[in-house]
Amino acid sequence: MSERTYTVQGMTCGHCKASVTEEIGELSGVTGVDVDLQSGRVVVSGEGFTDDEIRKAVEEAGYQVV
Repeated sequence: MSERTYTVQGMTCGHCKASVTEEIGELSGVTGVDVDLQSGRVVVSGEGFTDDEIRKAVEEAGYQVV
């Protein structure tokens, strides 16, 4: 199992956090998503997912990986 950290721009509230967590969590191979609103850091755990898939999921939620 691996863990990758991303920085997501634009999240400001609990709804933002829930949206990002839900979109990323639906990806195949993702077993955990930890979102820190204050820093914008999103730690994704699991195996078999790509950075591109994470980026697309974040964009689906309405935010951007920086």
